Amino acid sequence: MKPFSIKKRIQSFGFAFKGIAHVFANEHNMWIHLCAAFCVIVSGFYFHIDRTEWLFVLLCIGGVIAAELVNSAIEKLVDLVSPQQNINAGLIKDIAAGAVLIIAIVSVIVGAIIFIPKIV
Repeated sequence: MKPFSIKKRIQSFGFAFKGIAHVFANEHNMWIHLCAAFCVIVSGFYFHIDRTEWLFVLLCIGGVIAAELVNSAIEKLVDLVSPQQNINAGLIKDIAAGAVLIIAIVSVIVGAIIFIPKIV
């Protein structure tokens, strides 16, 4: 077993932030998620949602962003191993995108449960 190294841990955080920055800079869908997250956060302050509601909102935002990061990584990996058109490669990308869609839909439902009563 290798000894623990603070330098290596800090370096690994740097790599993670580099990947996150790449997706934020290059993936259109991430900007859609960020805009939606911004609107939800502003709405949360406006409607004075409680602590439990904030927890659900933040978990949904984090889940969608994390899913989009994983989806982007899968797309890059598929493009690397299968640069030519391939039915299975396309299906893998579609499945990964479907995972993002599912968490986004669930997040919209959670948002509706939290915000619709406050709007009405």
